[in-house]
Amino acid sequence: MNKKVAIIGGGIVGASAAYYLSSLPGGSQISVTLFDHGTGQATKAAAGIISPWLSKRRNQHWYQLAKDGATTLMTLARRANLSTEVYQQTGTIITRTNEKDLHDLYVLAQERREEAPDMGKVERLTAQEVQERIPLLTNPQPGIYVSGGARVDGEALISALLEQAQQVNLAVKHERVALDKQGNILTSSGQQHFDNVIIAAGPWLNELVKPLGIHVAVRPQKGQLIELAVPAYESRENMPVLMPEGERDFIPFGHGKLIVGATHDDEGGFNLTATPEATQDLLSSAKQFADYLTADNIIRTKVGTRAYTPDFAPFFGRLKNYPQLLVASGLGASGLTTGPLIGRLLAGTLIYGGTPDWSNYEKPLTNYLS
Repeated sequence: MNKKVAIIGGGIVGASAAYYLSSLPGGSQISVTLFDHGTGQATKAAAGIISPWLSKRRNQHWYQLAKDGATTLMTLARRANLSTEVYQQTGTIITRTNEKDLHDLYVLAQERREEAPDMGKVERLTAQEVQERIPLLTNPQPGIYVSGGARVDGEALISALLEQAQQVNLAVKHERVALDKQGNILTSSGQQHFDNVIIAAGPWLNELVKPLGIHVAVRPQKGQLIELAVPAYESRENMPVLMPEGERDFIPFGHGKLIVGATHDDEGGFNLTATPEATQDLLSSAKQFADYLTADNIIRTKVGTRAYTPDFAPFFGRLKNYPQLLVASGLGASGLTTGPLIGRLLAGTLIYGGTPDWSNYEKPLTNYLS
């Protein structure tokens, strides 16, 4: 009889776990059901930059997770044959206006590259060279180019992963579920028992595990981005993505499409209404680098809800008193980078068993669960 696994949450962790449960050796012997209500999911509203290597965050657990996560996503893109509309290594440009800051960033890049060969080529660029690579810009700044950087469409990514898993062993149920005191799943058709459950519900994790007497130190954060119509450059369809200092990310997708974002609203909670203030913030940031942009260029806005922990670090693993349950949350704004690796680790432990040591990637679960 096949082992039965449920996944609660169809964002980047849940979709990645489902994909790996269908593609890793031995996974096809598992029956997987994914429950997702689809409202407010951060991944569906996300377009991200995969380029963690020059982060100055002091949390080394996070850096190792993000560094290896970037490598995981590169490999996943090849094995899943993801289209360039979903994921593409376009390279990343990180800009600085101060000469010393730019020099220090370049030195850091050279140091990090020693242990992260997937960074690829590192170059220091003048403002003019930045503009040559991203002709959308009218006010370029000097920066550091990292060829291994990539852009990813979050909604398209999870759609592709789930579609492939559904061809093997995955059933997707679009509904909100709950847990009872024993950890069984309560669905619209009654209680259902699974051998294992991966709870990858982002900021909704606290609500789900409350019947188990568990409190999770995780909070919601509202994020908004905008999509703009911009000039198309047939010879520059694969422009690098731009990470400017103190401004919102500038992500060209080619074919006249530009994504700018996202905002970080700690007061917005689970509110999914796009606000004029956030839209203006994003547009003003974009105008710092492309002064011809106006509100008329905006095609649409997207809003999602991220999960954050007090130390801004993700956590994941098996619940001590409910070993059939595995949890993951707190990915914050780096979910598209770290989520695929977390999904693979959770899927792997369900297929192969054992108690793997993930301490190089995260602090103990007891830091976040009580």
